Amino acid sequence: MNRRLAWLLIWLLFITGCQGFGSSNNGTQIPTLAALSTLEPSPENGPGTPATAKAGPATVPPTWTAPPPVRSATPAVAVSTAPTLTPVPSNTPFPTFTVSATPSDTPQPTATIDITATAMATLTSTPTATLSAENLLPNPSFELGWYHVSGIAELQVPTDWFLGWHEGKNDLDPDPWNRYVRPESRILNGDFLPTDEHDLFIWDGQQTMKVFKRTGALYFWLATNVLLEPGSYLLEINVFPDMVSEYSELGGKVWAPDPLSAELRFIHNGEVGNWIFPWFGQKNNFTYAFQVSESQSVRLGVAFRGRWAILNNGWFFDDWSLRQLFSGP
Repeated sequence: MNRRLAWLLIWLLFITGCQGFGSSNNGTQIPTLAALSTLEPSPENGPGTPATAKAGPATVPPTWTAPPPVRSATPAVAVSTAPTLTPVPSNTPFPTFTVSATPSDTPQPTATIDITATAMATLTSTPTATLSAENLLPNPSFELGWYHVSGIAELQVPTDWFLGWHEGKNDLDPDPWNRYVRPESRILNGDFLPTDEHDLFIWDGQQTMKVFKRTGALYFWLATNVLLEPGSYLLEINVFPDMVSEYSELGGKVWAPDPLSAELRFIHNGEVGNWIFPWFGQKNNFTYAFQVSESQSVRLGVAFRGRWAILNNGWFFDDWSLRQLFSGP
């Protein structure tokens, strides 16, 4: 036992002299006395044999730098800073117009006409009422010649009739495009119409009257003066509203979709009644009854209006009449 202790002391003195207490030249840490006190016997080497040292607290080097923080393994999600796009606005639809009156299958004046009680009773209550055979209108089917208004070649007007019109401001639509313009007027026979259009526009005799304007809003009137005796009368007109908004690929007419594109009302000295909405693309027939209380010259006719400058704003007229109404057999 004393022998082993002696060898241990010699070994310790040897280490102290050669290495000193600290670390080895190759950087391998040497156990200190405090570490040696923790040695335990190794079962493999027998009692008292240096064994594996218990790990003590780790020594932090003086130049230690804190390691960077541990980053999440999940990649960061990039946040887009691109501006949010504002959707392009769609085309603004044209406004929808409110129609104040819708034409019936058989168009009739929608106005409450200024007729005396006697004339109204004759029309509605007397089953034996008859019309005179004589047509009191001068040049009623526009067959008896025509003239130029103020020498303007584009204005042909039937003899014994006069044509008037508005130009300028359109109170129904302030858009400058829809300002009222002067119409064009023609007296046409079959030579100036396609063969398949003769029956469409000529209803009596060999001629018809056309008043129109391409891409122009119109407000015009056609009237005449007639000397009438006391009595009841019926004015009858036939018109064809040629209101074209576009042409199809095959050249066919596409009628204006809005009923307000064309209107008319009667003239009895001045314009009377409400505006009437005719059917487009076909012949329309309208009548107006009135009474004359004493012999006088009466101005009779029709005012026409096309409030928008559509592709073709046109009218055909033919076969008008004025007949006296009798209540007896």
